[in-house]
Amino acid sequence: QVHLVESGGGSVQTGGSLRLTCTASGYSATRRYMGWFRQAPGKEREPVAAISTGYGSTYASGAVAGRFTISQDNTKDTVYLQMNNLEPEDTAMYYCAAGPGTSWTTRDANSLDAWGRGLQVTVSS
Repeated sequence: QVHLVESGGGSVQTGGSLRLTCTASGYSATRRYMGWFRQAPGKEREPVAAISTGYGSTYASGAVAGRFTISQDNTKDTVYLQMNNLEPEDTAMYYCAAGPGTSWTTRDANSLDAWGRGLQVTVSS
């Protein structure tokens, strides 16, 4: 069983930056990809970014590409989401997740193997 613990988040003004961290423990085979989904009030949960823990390849949604960068540490147990040039539209709960890469590319949150508890990110104008 995979356990995901998130840290970071908070409140910033438009144009500001934040970094989210997610540390995983447990069965590594289910952590083929690690990354983030987000959910704003009244909206569906949507993919943000993911990284292949084995190969280091990354995915970023069109809404955040060029502003958000996902990376991992050498142990491959921790991933980081560096969020720059934040916009009010980025305000949401951000959830760390682990599972197959297609969960992000097909927007299929139900296929993920593990979730963190979520972090609030608020961007004010």
